[in-house]
Parts: sequence; C-alpha cells; structure tokens
Amino acid sequence: MNKRIIVAFLTFLTIGLSGVATAQDSPVSWKFSTRHLEADQYEVVFEASIQSPYHMYDLGPYEEFGPNATTFVFEPSEGLSLEGTVYPLIEPQRVDDPVFGMQIGYYADKARFGQRVRLTTASAVLRGSVEWMVCDETSCLPPTDQDFSIRIGAPDKSGITAAHAPGDSGSLWGTIVEAILWGLAALLTPCVFPMVPMTVSFFMKGEENRRRGRFKALMYGVFIVALYTLPIAAIILITRIVGGETVTADIFNWLATHWLPNVIFFLVFMIFAASFFGAFEITMPSRLVNKSDRGVDRGGLGGLFFMALTLVLVSFSCTGPIVGSVLIKSTAGEFWEPIVTMLAFSIAFALPFTLFAFFPSLLKNLPKSGGWLNSVKVVLGFVEVALGLKFLSVADQTYHWGILDREVYLAIWIVVFALLGFYLLGKLRFAHDSEVKHIGVFRLFLAIVTFSFVVYLIPGMFGAPLKGLAGYLPPMHTQDFVLGAGTAQSAQSSAAVASGTNGPKYSDFLHLPHGLQGFFDFEEGMAYARKVDKPVMIDFTGHGCVNCREMEARVWSAPEVLALLRDDYVIIALYSDDKKQLPESDWVTTESGKVLKSLGKINSHFARTRYGANAQPYYLLLDDRGELLVPPRGYDLSVPGFVAFLESGIAAWEARKTEK
Repeated sequence: MNKRIIVAFLTFLTIGLSGVATAQDSPVSWKFSTRHLEADQYEVVFEASIQSPYHMYDLGPYEEFGPNATTFVFEPSEGLSLEGTVYPLIEPQRVDDPVFGMQIGYYADKARFGQRVRLTTASAVLRGSVEWMVCDETSCLPPTDQDFSIRIGAPDKSGITAAHAPGDSGSLWGTIVEAILWGLAALLTPCVFPMVPMTVSFFMKGEENRRRGRFKALMYGVFIVALYTLPIAAIILITRIVGGETVTADIFNWLATHWLPNVIFFLVFMIFAASFFGAFEITMPSRLVNKSDRGVDRGGLGGLFFMALTLVLVSFSCTGPIVGSVLIKSTAGEFWEPIVTMLAFSIAFALPFTLFAFFPSLLKNLPKSGGWLNSVKVVLGFVEVALGLKFLSVADQTYHWGILDREVYLAIWIVVFALLGFYLLGKLRFAHDSEVKHIGVFRLFLAIVTFSFVVYLIPGMFGAPLKGLAGYLPPMHTQDFVLGAGTAQSAQSSAAVASGTNGPKYSDFLHLPHGLQGFFDFEEGMAYARKVDKPVMIDFTGHGCVNCREMEARVWSAPEVLALLRDDYVIIALYSDDKKQLPESDWVTTESGKVLKSLGKINSHFARTRYGANAQPYYLLLDDRGELLVPPRGYDLSVPGFVAFLESGIAAWEARKTEK
C-alpha cells in the first residue's frame, strides 16, 4: 500500500479515536466583523483565536490526502453578492510536513481571513459556516464547524460594525475581566479620586449602630452599581427598539463637557472643601433627620442614593470613554454583553467606595479619637480645592474662556499644597483644630512629601512637562511662557507652513501637542495627505478627555513616537466636545433633520456615523481614501505598542501603494 495512504489512514484513525475518547470543545473561537470599503463594497473579516499549543491549517487547497484546510461555505443571500473568494489577512507559517509529504500552512494564536461583498440593498445578512481542524505536536482533533450570521450595512451606517458568533464565550469573559480592571483603575482618575474624601465625610456622620452603618455602606455600593447598569440596560433596550445612538451620546457628551454641570461640580467641591475647613457643617435638614429617626430605611436610603448619584455624575468625565465603548457594542447587534460588561465594571468600581464607607463607621467606634480626625478633614479639604479645579478647567478648555491657563492652574496648586505643608507642620490652624505643640513622625513625613510635590510643580511654571500630572493639568499650549521656547503660537505657524495657507481651519483656537503640525478638519487634512502622499492618523479627542492628555504627555512625547508622527503621518485631531459655533456654511444636517452647528457635535456625529467611534482617545490610521489601514487603537500607555501600531500602518500603506 502507498506509504502516504497508510500515513493518512493512521492520522484520521487517531482523529476518530480522539473524537470518541474526548468530547472537549474546540480550542478555536471566532469573531466576525465588517468594515466599509467604498460605495456599496464591504469587507467581512473572520478572526480566529487559537489556544496554545494547537495550530489551525490555512485555506489550502491541499491534495486528496493532505490536511483539512479551513473552509468557508456561504449560503445564497438576498441583497448582496460575493466578490471573489476568501483570502488571508495574516500570512500563515509554512513548513515541509514529513507526514503529509507536502508543504502546508498553519496558524498559531490567531488567524484572520477576509471576504469582499457588494450590497444591492441598504443592508443584508451574510450567512454560512466555517470548518477547521487543529492539531498539536502529538495529535489532531476532529474537524469542527460553526455557523455564522453577519449583518452588513447596519442601520447606523458606521464604518465598522461587528457581530459575534454564537458560542463565542471566551471573548465575553475577556471583556468582563478587562471591565473589572478598568473599574478598579478608575478610582485613581482625577475626577473619581476626589469623591473618596466626600464618601468618608458623609459616612463619618452616619448612625451609631454598627449593623445599620454596614447596611448603609452596602446599599451605597448597590446604588452605584444600579446607577451604572440599569440606565445602560434601558438605553440599550431603547436603542434596540428605536434605533440610533445619537441622542444618548449627546447626553453623555453634555454631562462630561458642558459648562453648566462642570461649573456645578466645581462649586460642589469648593463647598465641601469649605465645610472641611470648618466654615459650616453639611447636614441633612432637621425634618429629614426626624423622619430618619422614625423610618431610617426610607430617609437614610435617600441620602445614600444622592451620594451615589453624585459620584456617578462627577465620574463621567473619566469613565465616559469606557461607557462609550460599551454603547458602541450595543449598536452593533450586541444585547447582553454590554449589560454584563457594565455590571462587571460597576461592581469593581463600587467596591473601593463600599469599603471606604465601611471604614468610617468603624472609625466612629474607636475610643478617644481626639483632634486628629479634624486634621484629616482639613487635609482632605486642601485636596478638594486642588482637584476640584479640574472641572472648571474642562469648561474653560471646551469653551475657550482662557481664564484658567496652565500657569494659573499650576500657581493655584503650588499655593494650595504649600499651605497644606505649613498646616501639617502646625503653622496654620483652623476653627476646630487643637493646638499643635509638637508633630509626630508620620505628620512630618507627610509634610516632606507635600513640600517635595511643591518643588516638583515649580518647574512647570517655566514649561516643564510634568508628565505624571498630564491628566490633571491644562494642555501645554495654554501656557504663555515656556523657558527656552517661543509661545504656543509656534505650533500654529508651523501648521500654516505645512498647509501653504494662513493656517489650517480652527488652528486659531486648537493646537496639537509638542509642536506637531496637523489639521482639525477631516476633509482639509485628507486633501493635504493626498497632496504629500502620506497616510493619515485620526485622533478622536476632547478637551475634557483626561486619558487623551495622558497619551499625549506620556506616549506622544517619546522621541520614537514623535519622529513617526512628525515625518510619516498627517495628523487630523477631531475634538468631539468643542463648543465653538461654526459659520453656517460648515453646519451639518443629520439624516433625522437635526442641524449640528458646533464643531464638537459635528465631529462627534462624524466619528459615530463614519467610523463607529464613540470613545476617547481613539486613533485610526487611514489611507488617502479614508479607509482603515490597521485595526484602531484606544487608550494604552505602552510606547512600544504605539510605535508598533504606527509602524504597522506605514507597512500597510506601502503595501497598498504597491497594489495600486
């Protein structure tokens, strides 16, 4: 008998026996997505995640006794036609296999395939199945198949839509874990951390009963989870029924960037700070207190709900990008995943606050607490003053008031923390403070840390980047004086030279960091990219986006990143929260007939409808026709990762130029 026939027979016998002996799931999970190419043409992307140590065979084709190639079978579908056949988006590894006696291709870790389709209606559904086989170093598993149903040309006409196949639970668990990590990390953001002292202060005034205090602390956490999860669930349900996420996104954008809520949040922080300094006590009205005595559950829960609601509203400036990403999933055919993801995020986010709520109730039972407790409140008052400025800064940047430039902001911080240092040394006293005859070692240590922080801030008055505080401070271009450099207008003049005009549109009030040249209007930037024959980096950003400032200060500032951005890309920064009213010629009318007049609303609408983007920061690398070169990238402080992202875009750009 032919040797190859014997080998093939033994191989498939092993496969059959392994299939009988084990009933394990396939170590491959699939994701399916689509992206708009041009006119009525779309690309469907099939992405396989392959568990180690298995590998999956490529598209082949192979001879009769070769391995089972990955095969796609499509059902006839109304409203679309296939353009060609399935093609690889990632090149497989190729080896000369002694078992099959031929060269084979396989994928490890990940595989991606593409299929072009042409729509003949507004939208259509592509149905079919994919079959694949995986092997490790010793054996193979039986061929496995999976059906898929992918909607192309979704009603929102976004450039990127997604549909997950049934049974793709691995990606859901990955998303949940990521949401939990983001929920814990959100505590350290500048618009969330100041709520910690407010929580501590509120629960310090709680009930004497320990059991009741713990119950209220638990309910505080439950309210936080409910306020995040239930509205999102309702929004997703309404979006699913009515269609379109524009109104929802506008509400979130208003909360995070409009002057009214930001000024209110600023005033709330200043009022709490004054209370911590001893100017007055924030207490519930006596009528409510009396009701609380008669019905603790009803009255107490009302106050807890207000505290939880305040936390959720104030934190939207920092948690908005995460919530925005979840909302994008809800408009792409998902239903349960966004709700479960938001539940996981909110539980992780609420957990530290629940623990902080437990802690003050225990503090009250400690004997002879003394005046140190008032000192803690005063210290927190200084912190409230410093961090509360962030909200006023957001409104100032969004509306271009120019009242809180970077050096003014820094000057206030230097004074506030210097006064805090003197307070820790006992040189300042407030109304309810005890006399400080001597200070302990811990208080001295805090004073050293505080004055060291003040020394760190001082070079910022002369232009030092202060990267560690990038998320808290106004952008560098708002600073009037930078030691050894010109004014902030140098970036604008450089961009004017690049465009060959008096300056790009909106460059009189918008600027890129680090002296980079760029544009703030999509069409103008794309025209310039075609003129200079370069790829484009779209930066979906915002004045109130803390993570955007961190990316610019800690990633963009790296020499290798700056070189790529400056020399190899045309940058287009689109601010989604800018309130500048544009001339009537630049207004945009949506499909529903709504007229968008401000730059931020126009950019936000463009991001959602053209590229399905509702998060900040969000980076797209495009060719000169506005098509994606590589998958988008969001907030990630890895400099090597961002360099690899930019370099992959350049490689894809060069490959497309070669194809032309």
